[in-house]
Amino acid sequence: MTTETLKRAAAERAAAEVADGMTVGLGSGTTAAFVIEALARRVAQGLRIVCVPTSERTANLARRLGLALVGLTDRPVDIDIDGADQVERASLVLVKGGGGSLLREKIVALASRRMVVAVDETKLVDRLGPGTIVPVEIEPWGAAATLVRLANVGAAARLRYGGTRPFVTDGGHVIADCTFDGILDPRALETRLNSIAGVIECGLFVGLASEVVVGREHAVEVIAR
Repeated sequence: MTTETLKRAAAERAAAEVADGMTVGLGSGTTAAFVIEALARRVAQGLRIVCVPTSERTANLARRLGLALVGLTDRPVDIDIDGADQVERASLVLVKGGGGSLLREKIVALASRRMVVAVDETKLVDRLGPGTIVPVEIEPWGAAATLVRLANVGAAARLRYGGTRPFVTDGGHVIADCTFDGILDPRALETRLNSIAGVIECGLFVGLASEVVVGREHAVEVIAR
């Protein structure tokens, strides 16, 4: 089975947890696109939901497929369905931000009663070991100084580019991809990264995932926290 097939299987299983009347957070990336397609089919069959998108790309796809969109207000999101770049099996700590939407994804995740993460089996790891890349969203003004501060906490940090120019997020920020020689304490590192002047948010999602749905070759595995 291809990685795309495994992602789709996980996405459809995650989308099946959405019930009538829910407010649904929609993540970003390829797996989230499969979730949107699955929800659109259910909406066409009568499911009534409203959705909070985490990126302009997600909003455009959801709108095109007929999903009703709302902004994030004081009303809680019932369920947030998103993908991840890595998932640490025992803790369900996530690394996110490969698609560049980590800030809005974390805002929606924190506003949600449940976060369900859909991934293919290649994203599941025993530990966030050497070579783990944590995307960090930073303010473009003074970015060079921020990269130095990131290096001071042990990150091999480099600015992400889209072609010849730095990649720019929907919020107007840039992304520093930070490589670490293993992450023993994700919560402590998340706190430390987010305390650096110039950092908007980091791609470590600690204690947010309620459930991870893993697309495997012969079955879909569900890991609950």
